[in-house]
Amino acid sequence: MSETERYKRQIILPEIGDIGQYKLLKSKVLVIGAGGLAASILPYLAAAGIGEIGIVDDDLIEVSNLHRQVIYKTSAVGKRKVIEAKAMLSELNPEVKVNVFEEKLSGKNAISLFEKYDIIVDATDNISIKYLINDACLVSNKPMVYGSIFRFQGQVSVFNYQNGPTYRCLYPDENSNAANCEDAGVIGVSVGIIGMFQANEVLKMILGVGEVLSGKILVYNILNNEQQKYDFEKSSKLEMTKEDFEQKYNSSENQIEEIKFELLLNEIENDEVLFLDVRNEDEAPKIKLKNSIQIPLLHLESEIKKLNSNQTIYVFCQSGIRSKIAAELLQKYQFKNIKSIAGGALAMKQLLQEIKI
Repeated sequence: MSETERYKRQIILPEIGDIGQYKLLKSKVLVIGAGGLAASILPYLAAAGIGEIGIVDDDLIEVSNLHRQVIYKTSAVGKRKVIEAKAMLSELNPEVKVNVFEEKLSGKNAISLFEKYDIIVDATDNISIKYLINDACLVSNKPMVYGSIFRFQGQVSVFNYQNGPTYRCLYPDENSNAANCEDAGVIGVSVGIIGMFQANEVLKMILGVGEVLSGKILVYNILNNEQQKYDFEKSSKLEMTKEDFEQKYNSSENQIEEIKFELLLNEIENDEVLFLDVRNEDEAPKIKLKNSIQIPLLHLESEIKKLNSNQTIYVFCQSGIRSKIAAELLQKYQFKNIKSIAGGALAMKQLLQEIKI
């Protein structure tokens, strides 16, 4: 199949043409996350002819993902998302180069990854990772295409575009405990719609057409089809140098230690330590230990006085994502002995069943 034949329906658009298609071919886009948002972002970017696409994600496909992460099949449950995503994109458009990074985005790898690409797309549902993406984009001077979902409402914006406003200009409070999909719930079409809005912003930037959502945030409600655009301005107070970035994300005092529950079995009767469950009260499996307490992540900051900052605290959630956010929040409040339990309650319950506790 010739390149012209594949793309001819978009090449005939005056705003694209052969020159625009060449721009797409020469572009490099990095997508952070391979979940619901990415499930619509990735196919549309590949189908449009983006020359090189990178995907960063360390997660495995779960059955609960399939209702919204529609690029995956039931037979792929348990497999790496990035590997399955690459296979799908390569079959859709073998002309696109797809690079996969089977790792979690962190302060150690973000800048080196971002420097290899033209545009960075945030397809995550993790607040702390969004700040990390923003800050790494500032240091590497890359635009960030932002998307987020809260129940039936989605948001889209573009940050740091041509030195424009950033994520921190819109959301300066880094201690926000906004719920992710696992906490708040999500319907598949909402991530599909917002993901396509994000892909559209990528294409507009590359092609140099239309109005990029820089300094503006689009809010879309799928229940009533209402959408609004709100303007926001760049804050002159917000700067991020490479030195600032290293201090914030890579200094040893800021690292959240992750520990396996199997190493803590001798602590489950120890009154001098605390197991902190940051899941919602209705989540299963239930983990009841003599020295455990449950404070949902959304309420943690307001109820932080219930905790002893001098105590060793092992934080857990369902799978290990929210516990890291909670641990970071506790660190900001000068809690020193904080560790996140790897694998969360799911791994804990399995081990407790095996040893019959």
